[in-house]
Amino acid sequence: MLIEAQQNGPEIGVIGAGPAGLTAAYLLSGAGLDVSVWEADPRYVGGISRTEVYKGFRFDIGGHRFFSKSREVEELWSEILPDDMLECERLSRIFYDGKFYSYPLDLAEVVGNLGKRQSLLTVASYLKAKLSTTSNPDNLEDWVTRKFGGRLYRMFFKSYTEKVWGMPCREISADWAAQRIKGLSLVKAARAALRPRRQTPRAGETGRSEVIKSLITSFRYPRHGPGMLWEAAAARIQERGAHLQLGTRVQGLSRTSAGRWRVQLALADGSERFQEVDQLISSAPLGWLVRNLEPRLPAAALAAAGALRYRDFLTVALILKTPSGFPDNWLYIHDPQLKVGRIQNFANWSSEMVPDPAMACYGMEYFCNQSDQLWSSSDAELIEMATQELLSLGLAQKGEVVDGAVVRQPRAYPVYDDNYTERRAIIRAALREHCPGLHVVGRNGMHQYNNQDHSMMTAMLTARNILAGQELYDVWQVNQDADYIEAGAPGGGSTSPAEPCLAGRGA
Repeated sequence: MLIEAQQNGPEIGVIGAGPAGLTAAYLLSGAGLDVSVWEADPRYVGGISRTEVYKGFRFDIGGHRFFSKSREVEELWSEILPDDMLECERLSRIFYDGKFYSYPLDLAEVVGNLGKRQSLLTVASYLKAKLSTTSNPDNLEDWVTRKFGGRLYRMFFKSYTEKVWGMPCREISADWAAQRIKGLSLVKAARAALRPRRQTPRAGETGRSEVIKSLITSFRYPRHGPGMLWEAAAARIQERGAHLQLGTRVQGLSRTSAGRWRVQLALADGSERFQEVDQLISSAPLGWLVRNLEPRLPAAALAAAGALRYRDFLTVALILKTPSGFPDNWLYIHDPQLKVGRIQNFANWSSEMVPDPAMACYGMEYFCNQSDQLWSSSDAELIEMATQELLSLGLAQKGEVVDGAVVRQPRAYPVYDDNYTERRAIIRAALREHCPGLHVVGRNGMHQYNNQDHSMMTAMLTARNILAGQELYDVWQVNQDADYIEAGAPGGGSTSPAEPCLAGRGA
């Protein structure tokens, strides 16, 4: 993506080296600006899109498909990593009531698993919901019931979604479902199942913009995992003269009398220093940002920031002395008796994720809060629990699991509860009024559960605003498909963990 180089432009600071932060730094450093990126992690870039390495085994923090309706985003991925993107065929299934269901749906399989009587009752439930439910639901349960019917909601949404978020579906905003499974309904899923399977269009091809993300049949993936792309981006940024500082935690932010931003930094060696910049881009959690600004924002904004909620995430990577035992990229586990929510099979994303073809590595994914016992369990306890759950699913034999590693990811997913929209609006207004030159981008930076392409587009537009010296784009108007929606346009305004089970993991 070409941006005209500028000389003697503003100095830029970027908090966080995830997809949003690195995209902004990549574009602004490419335009010749002086850019500093501060990342708390001492080893990895990529944020939740990084690739961890344990004894040569590579694994994601969730699985990350590289697919976007935005041609600009797809082209930027190709520019950063031109020779190492694989084309992957998607296979994911749902484990429910002791059986596996393919997704996208296979109608013959569904009827075979449920039986004709249950299948007819499911269709009747859908028709009833269309006639009896509100056309403007405000919570996830009502939204999904209207789209799919009560029976499918209870079978394929309720238990998994409540496992992910740790709260009843009636307490989750309908906004989350509307973003994650936008454009999808039982009728469209059924039509997709009846059509011949075909390859998902590539970037720029006719029909790509009409593709429902949850129904895509193929995607791109870096051969060494998503972190490979962000490591390449970080290398390019440094080649351009930008400063990437790992193991550097931002402790505080203050607005100077000269209108610059003074950033307090805690370095990896335990020392502390300050740095001033003209423009500041933050992909750090929005609640944290507001609480660490000086001068202090109004009390209403501080209260709103304190009330923002997050869901935390654990990956237990199990290493097995056996080749891959199931063909899927990932599985959704809809068994309320099991704590695991999703299982990644990393060799089926890329064979190079596993160093020995005689071995396998599965990512057992658990959703929790830091206050939960699960979070504070020892690594050994978590590996043993994950092993027993894998055995109970019949996906491994006793003695096959030989090693494991645990990664804890705090604040992985912004929670869409009843009041999150109001809280974000209060914070947005306060930042706009009191914090000129401060830009928020990305999933946690905007408290918006999104995919990589959305995070990248918010950073792209922020870079354009900085280079133009004015707000040409309101980044809050980037929608789930990474499209910029002009204010007042139809559909304007406002999504791996974890989607409702009929929606696949996004980019």
